Order: sequence, then C-alpha cells, then structure tokens
Amino acid sequence: MMNASTAIKAEARNLDFFYSNGMRALKGINMPLHENKITALIGPSGCGKSTFLRCFNRMHDLYPGNKYQGQIVMHPDNTNILEHGVDPIEVRMRISMVFQKPNPFPKTIYENVAYGLRVRDEKNKRTIDDKVEEALKGAALWNEVKDRLQDLAFNLSGGQQQRLCIARALATDPEIMLFDEPTSALDPIATANIEELMSELKEKLTILVVTHNMQQAARVSDYTAYMYLGELMEYGDTNQIFTRPTRKETEDYITGKFG
Repeated sequence: MMNASTAIKAEARNLDFFYSNGMRALKGINMPLHENKITALIGPSGCGKSTFLRCFNRMHDLYPGNKYQGQIVMHPDNTNILEHGVDPIEVRMRISMVFQKPNPFPKTIYENVAYGLRVRDEKNKRTIDDKVEEALKGAALWNEVKDRLQDLAFNLSGGQQQRLCIARALATDPEIMLFDEPTSALDPIATANIEELMSELKEKLTILVVTHNMQQAARVSDYTAYMYLGELMEYGDTNQIFTRPTRKETEDYITGKFG
C-alpha cells in the first residue's frame, strides 16, 4: 500500500521531451519514483512509456537534436540528471537499463558482466572476479554458469541471456534499474523467473518498468502510472489503480475496452 513515509529516490518535474523532428513526445510529466519500490508504466503503444523511461538514463542523448525540458532529480543528492554539466556515462552507472530483447555483447559470460567495471577503469582482477560473482548471484544466474564463465554469452538460453543482462546492469551497483518490457521476448517460465528476480532486486534498488502486460504490472509493481499520448493520466498505488482508478480512461484501458 502507499506509504507517505516511503522515501523518494528520483522524480520527474515538469518533464517535456522533443524528438529531433520537433514532435513533443512527453508533456509536463510530474512523477516520483519511491525508493526500493517497483513502479510500472502502462498505456497503449506510442503513449510515451519507453520515451519517458529512456529519459532517466539519458538514452536520448545518443541521437542529435533530441531535447529535454524540465528536470529529473535524483535524491538524496538533489542532482538534476538532465543538466548539461552532468555526464551521461555517470548517470548510466547510477541508473542502468535492461532492454526488451536480451542483448548480450559478443563476449564471454564473464566479460559481459565485467564490462561496466572496465569502463570505470577497474583493473584489480580480484575485485572484478568478486563483483562478477556477486552480480551473477544477484541475477540468480551464478549456479547455472559458474563452471562456464568463459563460454560465449550467445550459448545461453533467452531467459538466461536476459538474466545475464540484468547481472551486467547490476555490476556497477546502480541505484535505479530501468526495465523496458523485459519479458516480452521470453516464454512463461523465463518470465516468471524475471518477475521473481525483480521482486528480490527491489530490496536493494529502485525499479521502473515499462510493460504491456496488465497482469504483470498488477503482480510485480507497488505503484502504477497510466500514460496516454505523452501525458501522465493517473499515478498511484497499484492496488488502487487496478481496483479503484479515479479516471475513466484508466479504467477503460485496464479492463480492455481501449488500447
């Protein structure tokens, strides 16, 4: 249930986003991310869910001409991560991302997880070994791969590859993890494994997840935000959003009458 004392880890303040063609994809979004909680973003395709998610780790910087307005503030340091002086690489260390399709690098299992540490210029092999093991354990993959760390990541199953990508994201000790439809390419068993893992991960970090799956949002999230055409239509405690939404548009979407 929603708890007024739950700390806020990050928040969007009057966030607008414009693609390079001038299209305004996000319109004045104000939304908190509660610490050690899972927040789900739901809404029909093209409503701005993934656009919003990718603002959190400055993914849009990779394409010239895209423009942010407003703020995304990290707590407790009160850093606006969209400010020009803030290094996007540092942002991505603090806020890591797991994509829709597993996207391991064409490297060994070990080197996939060690990648972020090497970007940080970590050279101590013992430190890297320990971090790789810790991240693989955190992603519930260690027991399956500990004897084959030098195998290529592509030899793993789809579900294992997605957990490897989670381990890779965990290795840099992020404060927030972004999941962009992390189970849409997986079978039901692998999906259940990822959902269980997300529930375990929120013990140590904060999660924002985009999903098209209403049941998944209801199962895994503490808070839910319904978006439509670039606007945040409704945000609240997941139980309340799914049982007593305040807006008819939200109810119509959740019950399948729309979207």
